[in-house]
Amino acid sequence: MSLDRTALRTSIAVLVGGITVILDSTIVSVALHELAADLHTGVSTIQWVSTAYLLALGVVIPVVGWLQSRLGAKRLWMAALTVFLLGSVLCSLAWDSSSLIWFRVVQGAGGGAMLPLMTTMVMQAAKPGDRARLMSVVALPAAVGPILGPVIGGLILGAGDWRWLFLVNVPLCLTGLFLAGRLIPADQPGRRVRLDVVGLVLLSPALVALLWGLSNVSGAGGFSRADVLVPMIGGAVLLAAFVLWAVRRRGAALVDLEVLRSRPTWAATALMFLSGAALYGAMLLLPLYWQEVRGTDALGAGLLLIPQGVGSLLSRGVAARLLDRLTARWVAILGFALVGLATVPFALAGPGTAIWTLMVALFVRGLGLGLVVIPLMTVAFQGLTHDQVPHASIVTRIAQQIGGSAGVALLAVILATTSFETAFWWTVGFTTTAVLLSFVLPGQPTPAPDPAPSPNTNPATGTSPATGTATSPGTGTETAVTTPV
Repeated sequence: MSLDRTALRTSIAVLVGGITVILDSTIVSVALHELAADLHTGVSTIQWVSTAYLLALGVVIPVVGWLQSRLGAKRLWMAALTVFLLGSVLCSLAWDSSSLIWFRVVQGAGGGAMLPLMTTMVMQAAKPGDRARLMSVVALPAAVGPILGPVIGGLILGAGDWRWLFLVNVPLCLTGLFLAGRLIPADQPGRRVRLDVVGLVLLSPALVALLWGLSNVSGAGGFSRADVLVPMIGGAVLLAAFVLWAVRRRGAALVDLEVLRSRPTWAATALMFLSGAALYGAMLLLPLYWQEVRGTDALGAGLLLIPQGVGSLLSRGVAARLLDRLTARWVAILGFALVGLATVPFALAGPGTAIWTLMVALFVRGLGLGLVVIPLMTVAFQGLTHDQVPHASIVTRIAQQIGGSAGVALLAVILATTSFETAFWWTVGFTTTAVLLSFVLPGQPTPAPDPAPSPNTNPATGTSPATGTATSPGTGTETAVTTPV
């Protein structure tokens, strides 16, 4: 069965633009020491090059649904990609650490809008039967970006100046803008939807505080540091307050948490948290293992991670075909099991372990990572209406972002206080928990197609400006809301 032409064209356009965002965050991570030396500053200061980017993502992600309702998906995508392009050029022109950090904030503002929007656009354009195959395309950045990013970064640093870490984004962004203009369908006129200011004041600072606190864990003192405890406690309080507010506001909230009433959505969200911890946490451990235990340099460590990227690439198409024969539950279980089993050799390895055995393990680990991404990103939207998709995209993206930061923070503390072996066993524990949680995923094929939106429906909130009603998740019934317009 051939894919819908419009959905396929949209997927190609967002893939080209979106891959720059995820690659950029991991490419830059390998250059912090070079940046500190060239800009004549300490590593503690230059760490903000990564932290500022991460915090900018946290500020922008919650408002993507509202921005989409005002601007339309195509206009918002092209605007966000333009901001990211501008930030990339500015970063390449940075003259000191402060300017580079602020230009990374510009990059993060564009990237924060693109990350959930790319999933929303494909899910809303695709028929339910096409979603798994299309997600195997769109999930490419999420699956291989954290794996190939350090390799590409190491190659760039080996061949030229650190400024090329940012200039490499320029041709991809320009190509992405051209394809978006040609391939993505034109937007409907924007709608006058009032911003949930209270929700924004609660949620964005909550995410910034949590991400900031987690980013500070790697310093001396770990989780007991004041700059960890204070922002994390404050962020947790703000997040709890937002949940209470959103439950009362329902479809009028900045992010409609009603989507979490759907079992596939909340299960996939929890698993995205665990997959973020397992993926990004291990990407802290693996390069350090090759450098500190096996004595390779940064470039050599990046090259030794290539088998994992190859495995992830090969399993993307396999995951889509498996979903046609099995269910999301069993594909996710298989993927997480492979990731966990392939991490065990590193927990058991020593300085004399044959490198080829570990590279085989990395290849298998990559296969598992590729299998995990597709079912989770597909099943998260099962049973939701067209207008609930933006909210589910935001919720799952936030879960993966916080999960990745939490995994990195926890494993950094474990590594600082124990050993690589213990840290790798913790990673195995993440995936074991994910295997058990995967049994909550649907054990039946995806149900009938989602209802299409009415012409007067707000795509971000699911409400109709004319009637003030919202569709409840998975029921098709309408509930009165009081959204002012």
